[in-house]
Amino acid sequence: MRAYLTTQSCILSVFTALVCLATISFTVYVPSTRGYFNIGETMVYTAAILFGPFIGAFAGGVGSMLADVLLGYYYYAPATLVIKAVEGFVVGFLSRRGYALLEVYTRRELRIFTAMMGILIGALVGFLGIFYYSGFAELNSRVFPLGNSVFFFIPMEFWLGIGVFFVFTVCILAFKFEPEYGFTIVSCVFGGLLMVLGYFLYEQFLLGVFALAEVPINVGQMTIGLIVATPLVKIVKRASPQVKSQTQN
Repeated sequence: MRAYLTTQSCILSVFTALVCLATISFTVYVPSTRGYFNIGETMVYTAAILFGPFIGAFAGGVGSMLADVLLGYYYYAPATLVIKAVEGFVVGFLSRRGYALLEVYTRRELRIFTAMMGILIGALVGFLGIFYYSGFAELNSRVFPLGNSVFFFIPMEFWLGIGVFFVFTVCILAFKFEPEYGFTIVSCVFGGLLMVLGYFLYEQFLLGVFALAEVPINVGQMTIGLIVATPLVKIVKRASPQVKSQTQN
């Protein structure tokens, strides 16, 4: 029992730090809401899918809150603690529950479902990228100092390519390797949408800013988190059979 608690404490500490690190690794300031774009969802989803709802909730909530404080967005910290904790819990809970459906549906049905989820998310990536993230962008980094902010141009074709690549990758996984991969996608989407809703309500009614402006930003965070976290989870599970067994318990 003591060894189990020690292991869980280490996992909590490591992934809380990883969530914080991923969140502050680079940010894009959003003037209309006094918030910022980040890639913290990558680690929130990874922790939740690998180790379940409670570790996902703690690492997601506490790690993201610490990032807000360190970056100077202290007015977001209380909301972040709750919103990211809920997000991590939902992703972990749904991803675990999804494996129970393996005995209900045929492999053909699971393949079709996973492919449909891949097409949906790929289309979302292309749409958001083309309409909200194309053009000149400003990159700030707290982990790898860049001196002054770096400005660069992102063409629309880049996001179209990312969307097509994601659809292709998910379909390959569905029809060649893991038809149940769609469960992971759905769990991240549901958790991410709750994150988007939570920040919208907080910004609209408590901060009094133009919350609608950050909706596509937060949806982008969710989508990028999904794209990065799901293959990362597969790599970790293949490298560590012990972790793989935990994800299905």
